[in-house]
Amino acid sequence: MGKMLPEKMKKEGIDVEWAEEFSGAITVCDLKGIIVYMNKHSIDQFEKHGGEKLIGTNLLDCHPEPSKSVLKDMLIKPVVNMYTTENKGTRKFIHQSPWMRNGKFAGIIELSLVLDNQIPNHVRT
Repeated sequence: MGKMLPEKMKKEGIDVEWAEEFSGAITVCDLKGIIVYMNKHSIDQFEKHGGEKLIGTNLLDCHPEPSKSVLKDMLIKPVVNMYTTENKGTRKFIHQSPWMRNGKFAGIIELSLVLDNQIPNHVRT
């Protein structure tokens, strides 16, 4: 099961049970950049960087430039950031998005999804 800062998540009223069986990595931070939740896939994905021990640390410390500056800006102005990445032949789609609590910006959620190399692209008209 993924881990979180229970007091923080309870205070924020966040229910993340659905995320535990989600097929991608989910990492959530608050407005200060503090990682407050990682599902099992996220913990596994970042195991060599500390895995579960990353919860309670600042995600800005986990990123080099220029991504650190992008995330700093995202913590001030709630915008979406998307990109793909590849490492050792594994392609991933990264979606970083603001999450809201009662209509107020509360932090960033990052979804990391492994892409099949043969993923089809459907153009709708």
